[in-house]
Amino acid sequence: MTPHEPFPLIAVDVGNSRVKFGLFDSAEARTDSSSNQCISRSLPHPVKTLDLDPRQGSWDALDAWLADTRADDFAWWIASVQRQVAAQLVERLRAADVRRITLVTSGDLPLKVEIPRPDMVGIDRLLGAVAANRLRDPQRPAVVVDLGTAITVDLISAEGAFRGGAILPGIGMSARALHQFTDLLPLIDMQSLAEPPAAVGNATVPAMTSGLYWGAVGGVKQLIELFARDSAGEPQVFLTGGAAQSVAKLLPGEARLVPDLVLSAIAIAAAK
Repeated sequence: MTPHEPFPLIAVDVGNSRVKFGLFDSAEARTDSSSNQCISRSLPHPVKTLDLDPRQGSWDALDAWLADTRADDFAWWIASVQRQVAAQLVERLRAADVRRITLVTSGDLPLKVEIPRPDMVGIDRLLGAVAANRLRDPQRPAVVVDLGTAITVDLISAEGAFRGGAILPGIGMSARALHQFTDLLPLIDMQSLAEPPAAVGNATVPAMTSGLYWGAVGGVKQLIELFARDSAGEPQVFLTGGAAQSVAKLLPGEARLVPDLVLSAIAIAAAK
């Protein structure tokens, strides 16, 4: 195996709250052996994944996830928007004698970026565009919505260029802000919200839940509508992130949930 061989690959998406790992043996789309159906129309799909919270202070779950393999058996491509956590991971990998480490930048991506400073855009947003270009109808633009710690809504042109977008506070972040900057509003947990809440809250907590949830959904829907006006054709919408599953069914048109969007895009970039 040469030092630059990208597979087998561990793709790492370092976010502000979670770190996601995906093991890829190639950049080809995989087939679900139980149903003989392609898991994704054209995205590589990880053999297995791991999602951990670095704030817990332990990387033991990563060691268990690697099981009987060694960290240096893989190429590691790390896309990060959290520098401190990424540095901890790189230090850990180097201590395990891992030599094939790539910190993904905009220059590593097969993507045209039509904004003045591509290097200043969150790498997760650009990777979302890379994946969307593999999924969308080549004649149509796309919108990628990532509902994580922050909510990002980005536009990809029909020609496949990243054109920018909008960043909103995530639902959990907004919940913490309501608690922190008021005297009486409690801190509520929005992570376990599987179904949309009632719009009319009959007490403080239900009212907060309604405002946080429907405010985020309304913002996303309005941005998609505005992006459509600025596009040549109706955009296809792709969603990812922790809150995406409950929001996807509330958006108009053919919004598609793609849980491993960023990890798959890292595998695409590694193959290039």
